[in-house]
Amino acid sequence: MCMMVAAAPHAEAAMSCGVVAKNLSPCLGYVRGQGSIRPACCAGVKALNGAAKNTPDRQSVCQCLKSAAGTISGVKYNLVSGLPRKCGVNIPYEISPSTDCSKVK
Repeated sequence: MCMMVAAAPHAEAAMSCGVVAKNLSPCLGYVRGQGSIRPACCAGVKALNGAAKNTPDRQSVCQCLKSAAGTISGVKYNLVSGLPRKCGVNIPYEISPSTDCSKVK
């Protein structure tokens, strides 16, 4: 018996905005200035940071964060940009409308 396996080039799909939104939805109240950071928020921030393992993922997360923040009313960008640090996560860029996600590595 002969088995043939065709190996197609494997391209990693960048992380979807749905995954980003699901992980960060517990943070909405905080980034609107409506209370403190919930443990579920930091759990989502940490999970998202751990899942973004390569440059395309990190760039996708950056773009999703920018897009989402621009569509949510009442977002306070100073709270958004400080969120990773408050959750004990270090990301190599600031989350803001002016961030150039193509430069995220």
